[in-house]
Amino acid sequence: MLDKLAHSFEKGGKHEKLYPLYEAADTFLYTPPDVAKRDSHVRDALDLKRMMTTVVIALLPCVLFAMYNAGLQAHLMIAKGAAPLDNWQTAVYQMFGFGFDPANILACFLHGAIYFLPVYIITMAIGGNCEALFSVVRKHEINEGFLVTGLLFPLTLPPTIPLWQVALGIAFGVVIGKEVFGGTGMNVLNPALTARAFLFFAYPAQISGDQPWVAANLATLPQGVSGATALGRAAMDPNQVINHTGDWTATWWDCFVGTIPGSMGETSTLCCLIGAAVLIITKVGSWRTMLGVVLGTLALSSMFNAIGSQTNQLFSLPFEWHVVLGGWAFGTVFMATDPVSSAFTDTGKLIYGFGIGALVVLVRVVNPAYPEGMMLAILFMNMFAPLIDHFFVQANIKRRLARYGAA
Repeated sequence: MLDKLAHSFEKGGKHEKLYPLYEAADTFLYTPPDVAKRDSHVRDALDLKRMMTTVVIALLPCVLFAMYNAGLQAHLMIAKGAAPLDNWQTAVYQMFGFGFDPANILACFLHGAIYFLPVYIITMAIGGNCEALFSVVRKHEINEGFLVTGLLFPLTLPPTIPLWQVALGIAFGVVIGKEVFGGTGMNVLNPALTARAFLFFAYPAQISGDQPWVAANLATLPQGVSGATALGRAAMDPNQVINHTGDWTATWWDCFVGTIPGSMGETSTLCCLIGAAVLIITKVGSWRTMLGVVLGTLALSSMFNAIGSQTNQLFSLPFEWHVVLGGWAFGTVFMATDPVSSAFTDTGKLIYGFGIGALVVLVRVVNPAYPEGMMLAILFMNMFAPLIDHFFVQANIKRRLARYGAA
């Protein structure tokens, strides 16, 4: 059926200007009909479509856990005395007849899905149309890169984010973070992180502080109970996290599994490790970049631990806690390894990753007013990735010239 319609979308056809929309549907559903007719072509099974599909598969554990944990955290707080939010999501959830029981896995998953799926749908609708618009104007194909951006962005947001802000954020990320540079493969900054950074600085009340991370009315909680993220608690008092003082009862294992408040898809280090295994085995994600982040985090956290501080207790936060708090694991696996905005030389990837790991600890420790750090660290190193690659490429050219010159 699509082949019969092809002539009207091809050059000279009635709908020639809409060819990118036809081509996107055709290549998404079917293998492109173009084949190499000579033997001189280099064939590679890993094209852009397969690469992006692999990343989506690697993200699925985080997606499923995001829906479960968003519901779980809401039910836990409601069990402690918080009132359910007075919004359409709660009304839809109650239509299914479930209570707010944190022990009911299906109820938690359903409640969380009612928050996550609208964010995802808005992201794909607005961001996808922005991509399509630029493709039609520029007369080039609609690339599959947005399939990943459209899944990464919702996972970095709190469940209570207003949907109009989701639309505004992804539009900014796609247009300003990607399309103004020329589209897929040309962007300097990670589009999903650019979108989140825009929301963070434009609307901090809805994406920071203690309130947004749990889909419940925390104002009705008994005094002393908080919905702050683990990293937010660590910024106020690391001993509250490490030694579980106050109302903090989660263990390091809870933080590793991800059953703590936070951005919907960033809390589970375990799910991120599953995704990392998929990306490394398929060679879609760079293990060098991930290793660099680990080494940079270890180096800076160990240095601060050795220095110590009487006034800033975050100096004492050890490496093993840094890697399970905030968006460290999610950023390391899925954001830092973005093949477009990261370094592409082998040694450059190690240095690029090391810079991210060092910067995230630096931001968390030295500036406890903004304890996350991972988003800014990756965006900062995105800008330096081309420079890092430049030096290694030039050094390699000089070595080759010297080698062949001597021969």
